Amino acid sequence: MSSEPPGRRPRGLRGLRKPAKKRPAGPPPAENTDDSDTTETTAEIPSSVISAALYRDGRRVSTHDTLADAFRQQRATSGTLAWIGLHRPTRAELLTLASEFDLHPLAIEDALEAHQRPKLERYGGTLFVVLRAARYLDDAEEVDFGELHVFVGRDFVITVRHGGAPDLSAVRRRMEDTPELLKRGPEAVLYAILDAVVDGYAPVVDGVQTDIDEIETEVFGGDPRVSRRIYELSREVVEFQRATRPLNAMLEGLTAGFEKYAIDEELRRYLRDVADHVLHTTERVDSFRQALQDILTVNATLVNQQQNAEMRALAEAGFEQNEEIKKISSWAAILFAPTLVGTIYGMNFDHMPELHWVFGYPFAIVLMAIVCTSLYVVFKRRDWL
Repeated sequence: MSSEPPGRRPRGLRGLRKPAKKRPAGPPPAENTDDSDTTETTAEIPSSVISAALYRDGRRVSTHDTLADAFRQQRATSGTLAWIGLHRPTRAELLTLASEFDLHPLAIEDALEAHQRPKLERYGGTLFVVLRAARYLDDAEEVDFGELHVFVGRDFVITVRHGGAPDLSAVRRRMEDTPELLKRGPEAVLYAILDAVVDGYAPVVDGVQTDIDEIETEVFGGDPRVSRRIYELSREVVEFQRATRPLNAMLEGLTAGFEKYAIDEELRRYLRDVADHVLHTTERVDSFRQALQDILTVNATLVNQQQNAEMRALAEAGFEQNEEIKKISSWAAILFAPTLVGTIYGMNFDHMPELHWVFGYPFAIVLMAIVCTSLYVVFKRRDWL
């Protein structure tokens, strides 16, 4: 799903129930503005705030560097939407947000620990969404996964990002360039975030497909390192499945609440479009898993064939070597017979049988010939020669 340019018709998202706001609507007393516990605590926290801004009717009205300033300004200004972006926040920062926006402790713990699977939870008037974003790193030829936690309430959106993806600054710019979408409220912001995460899967799908094509070439090219690459890519695809598969159920849950929470019809259509792209992505990822299993099977077959060919070549070489050894051994045995006779009668003892016999020498020669011929016939019949 390609990213939508600023100004085009957005795709939609299920809205949320708008619970009664528990925080005071007006500004706090002047004497307590600078001395409140919340302000002091927030000021002492090392900030992980990437962006904190207030919006009214789809347009930015103020930007703040600290959470305390954003809280103070929203209390003093009615009808505004707070959009706060954090990157790896501290526990103190999240506890401050929990106190200010009445966030559930379980959701805060999830946002702190990270390593959550994609899910959708509703805690009273606040929706808590966990997303797994992904990006493809061309240089390393691998997939980098990030984690995004989103809190959505009646008048606020809080994003907690763990990792490099997604690029929420682009989401914010897009929403600010289309105020007619942003003025639809926090539901529209959640839609835009979901849309950006799902859009980010497209280049990852293309990158993984390219890797699979390369692996197929390497498999039939006999590259010995291909097995390791198949295993590593299989792990990435499994991780990719864990990031995308739960989105179908999440979006179905959002869609099921359209009527209950009276969601804008345009946002409903746009969310259904996002769901279609999620379904397409999950199908592609599932096909990658099957393709890698098939490639692994083919690679194992080719490796076995190669090993069998090598074993057969070794067996043939051993057989040829055995044949040569047989020939050498046969000739050695044939030559050993006359050597034995000649050695015995070359010892030069005075008293030896037939030593002074006139026919002794011819007899020894004939004996040697008979023995050698007999051995030759025997070895020839056994195919040793």
